[in-house]
Amino acid sequence: MSLAEQQQLEETYVMHTFGRKPVELVEGEGMVVRDDAGKEYLDFIAGIGAVSLGHCHPAVVRAITEQASTLIHVSNYYYIEHRGQVGKLLSDALNEDVPAADQAPWQTFFANSGAEANECAIKLARAYARRRVEAEGGDGEAAPRVIVTVKKSFHGRTLATLAATAQPAKQELFQPLPDGFTPTPQNDIAALEALFEAQGDSICAVMLEPIQGESGVHPCSPEFMEAVRRLTAERHALMICDEVQCGIYRTGKPFGFQNYDVVPDIVSIAKGVASGFPCGMCAARGEVAAAFKPGDHGSTFGGSNLAVAAAEATLSEIQKENLAANATEVGAYLREQLSALPQVTEVRGMGLMLAADLAEDGKGAPDVVLDGLSAGLLLNATGAHTLRFLPPLVCSRADVDALIEKLGGIL
Repeated sequence: MSLAEQQQLEETYVMHTFGRKPVELVEGEGMVVRDDAGKEYLDFIAGIGAVSLGHCHPAVVRAITEQASTLIHVSNYYYIEHRGQVGKLLSDALNEDVPAADQAPWQTFFANSGAEANECAIKLARAYARRRVEAEGGDGEAAPRVIVTVKKSFHGRTLATLAATAQPAKQELFQPLPDGFTPTPQNDIAALEALFEAQGDSICAVMLEPIQGESGVHPCSPEFMEAVRRLTAERHALMICDEVQCGIYRTGKPFGFQNYDVVPDIVSIAKGVASGFPCGMCAARGEVAAAFKPGDHGSTFGGSNLAVAAAEATLSEIQKENLAANATEVGAYLREQLSALPQVTEVRGMGLMLAADLAEDGKGAPDVVLDGLSAGLLLNATGAHTLRFLPPLVCSRADVDALIEKLGGIL
């Protein structure tokens, strides 16, 4: 079906929640996708950081195909193949670069998306606070329930995760939102300490992205991460790291928090974990995970046969192909090359999660994205003057060279 025909159908029958670009993508391989007319595009957004292994990686295609021909869905009432294996792979990755004394098995709840993973994290933090208070002989009804989040964060579009997303412009249309969330500025330790001084007894967790993605790739400082870990430990609160975008080796480490000298209690995971197949997880250290009892949380499709097959293939291939090292090496090269482009004033991020700010008196980022389509590039703008780069982890230096040549001409 042609682009024009697809546009007409979606205009009539699909809700207008996205301002789609004028291209219909129909097939892909590795770093390249093709449209309905056969034109090729070099993909530097990868389904918003989801297609870790590149498009249609043979291992993922094979895993999904074989599983689909065997068993597609039976629900979480039963044991299935691959789920336990994925849980162990995640636990091992979460323990990487962690001091031996802090290593222990992590347990995972399987969901379908990043928003669902964060919903699980929110519920688990409040459940843990209540169980802890009750175990100490206190009144569970009076347990702390406030979750501190970080301004300009993004945790999802369900009502609870939107309430946690400290961006008023995204929240206003959907008021009233669930309460129990308090924002604090990123990297402002004094403000965080003052918040704990004023409300510490009511705080059950701090939820943050080690590197904010949707706001334009803004990393937390090491000092801020350490302050969060210290203050939560002092108040018996939990530290939740939203790794939906910065996890699964995007920064060169298995998870973003491993770039800092901290170990969180709960980690939310999605996007790249199944290389484009819908899959999300909420992982927690054992004593925290134990706060959930049968019936406290659930999902019909979470951890489905297809999802865990795709996730196991993805995590295994990342290790086989040493893509962690590739993300570090090629990410550094991409950063260096972006910094040398005309009109680029700043480059931020880690590994293959980068943003480039453009001069305000030059071409705007949304215009660069549209010009990129003409030049055969899939790019992403997170603001009027900010481009975000989340290519597949298989991105090579040659791919970066091709991007820079075309982007340099556009700028």
